[in-house]
Amino acid sequence: MDVLVAGENVEDALLADVATLAHPPRVVGVFRKREVSSTSSPTTLALWRVADPGNVGTLLRSADAFGAGVMLSDGCADPFGPKALRAGMGSTFRVPVSAFEVLPGAVALVAEGGEPLARIDFERHSNFVLGSEREGLPEDIVKQCEQRATIPTARVESLNVAMAGTLALYTRALWDTSRARP
Repeated sequence: MDVLVAGENVEDALLADVATLAHPPRVVGVFRKREVSSTSSPTTLALWRVADPGNVGTLLRSADAFGAGVMLSDGCADPFGPKALRAGMGSTFRVPVSAFEVLPGAVALVAEGGEPLARIDFERHSNFVLGSEREGLPEDIVKQCEQRATIPTARVESLNVAMAGTLALYTRALWDTSRARP
């Protein structure tokens, strides 16, 4: 890692030119970009073409909070882009990130027509596949999943993908906690 400090080892104007914020920072850390790993986690979020970097970063933060990994398809936002890094709040550097794959026992999160999320058998299902914000999951990806799940809502058609992924991880964590009780 390299550290750039305005006025010490880099000119103020140069640091301001590369900053993405309205008020540029006085100190910037420069990290080598991590390669996509092959490390797996028992619980994962597989993201299909999630293009909004804020959603990708938020999902990385949620994965970190619940001990999950993240798999990214082509067409996903760069998890190391400025907006995704800000939304990830440091989690980007702790979460195992790998290439998109539909794992055995995967659950497709769909806006409608799935089993209510709370009824999923989490003993068999701990890998969630989420689609893009606009189109959701294509049918060929859904068919690769063992089950479909829907998060019931009262008044809206669907939830933001980052919220849906977070709720899936939280619901799975609640199930783990309930099993651990005597």
